[in-house]
Amino acid sequence: MENKYFAHETAVVDDGCVIGEGTRIWHFTHVMSGCMIGRNCNLGQNVVVSPQVRLGDRVKVQNNVSIYTGVICEDDVFLGPSMVFTNVINPRSAVERKDQYMKTLVEKGSTIGANATIICGITIGKYAFIGAGAVVTRDVKPYELVLGNPARHAGWMSEYGHRLNFDGNGLAVCPESGENYRIKDDRVEKLSRTDT
Repeated sequence: MENKYFAHETAVVDDGCVIGEGTRIWHFTHVMSGCMIGRNCNLGQNVVVSPQVRLGDRVKVQNNVSIYTGVICEDDVFLGPSMVFTNVINPRSAVERKDQYMKTLVEKGSTIGANATIICGITIGKYAFIGAGAVVTRDVKPYELVLGNPARHAGWMSEYGHRLNFDGNGLAVCPESGENYRIKDDRVEKLSRTDT
């Protein structure tokens, strides 16, 4: 049976993977057995996808990213160049901790910028935006923008990746899509057309 995904001749795809139709796997990338990769994903050069990793549909993984066991990325996640996941909170070379891998969940539509580091055991909410070089040590709320080391709240982002500026009524409009958002109790939600 012919593969319905593309893998460059230098890529290594182990037996026992599930890879969705339309996915592209580029130079020197290693996809390990037991992982699941959705449809229409793009895995750049020198990427490692470890066993039991789950990537949803349309996930974009830029060059030099290692996605370790315990990581789950939902649909439409963007992983910037050389960003880093971890999966053990207290690693030691001489101590075996494979039974202590922690789950990290990256929810739908989130962006993780270049060279950011994600400490294991957290959830990054839907459409969150992690700035380049940030070190994320705690959960990130949906639509939240975090920057720095350690990463701190720096604002809110639309689904199109623009900063949201809320008025006195707690409403904001994305300048690109025209979609409306509301902030209430330090939580952001996108309003449906019937809510506006």
